[in-house]
Amino acid sequence: MTVTEKPTYTILTDDRTDVRDFALYLENIVPDHYDQKNLVIDLLKYDNLTLEDLVQFLKLSNYQRADKKSFVFVNTGINYDVVPDEMIVVPTIEEAGDVIEMEEIERDLGF
Repeated sequence: MTVTEKPTYTILTDDRTDVRDFALYLENIVPDHYDQKNLVIDLLKYDNLTLEDLVQFLKLSNYQRADKKSFVFVNTGINYDVVPDEMIVVPTIEEAGDVIEMEEIERDLGF
C-alpha cells in the first residue's frame, strides 16, 4: 500500500492485485493507524470494479463515517448509480479532496 499525506486527508493506494484482499487489509490497519484521518481510497487501477467488490469496504466506510471522518473512493470503472448511499465514489483524486473539504465544512457547521 502506498500512503500519501495531504493537509486534510490521507490517500491509501492499493499496490496489491486483488481489491478484496485490499479491503480486508484495510479493515485490519485503518482502526489502528488511520482512524483519526479523512481517507481517500485510490482504486483507479480497477477498471472493472463491481458493486460486489466495493461493498467489501462497507464495514470500514461505516466505521470511519461513524467517527465523523470522511471515507471516499476513487474509481472510474463502477456504475455510480448502483453505489450504496453510505458510500462515496468519485472519478478523480481532486474530486475526493473536494468532497472531504465539503464534509469538513458541514461538520464544522454541525450537520
